[in-house]
Amino acid sequence: MADKPKKDIGKIFAEGTEIDEAIRRAVKEAVLKHKQAGNPIFAMKDGKMVWIQPEEINLV
Repeated sequence: MADKPKKDIGKIFAEGTEIDEAIRRAVKEAVLKHKQAGNPIFAMKDGKMVWIQPEEINLV
């Protein structure tokens, strides 16, 4: 099994794209789990923090 080439962590942080994508995936997964469990989420909507009920959660 061949070793993967090492990534330049400084470049990853400077560009931010890999980090941003990882955060997007993690948030989407967390929101999906809340929806599946029937739990609301607390989020910003129209400049205010509000509870969003599971049936109102859009996973786009």
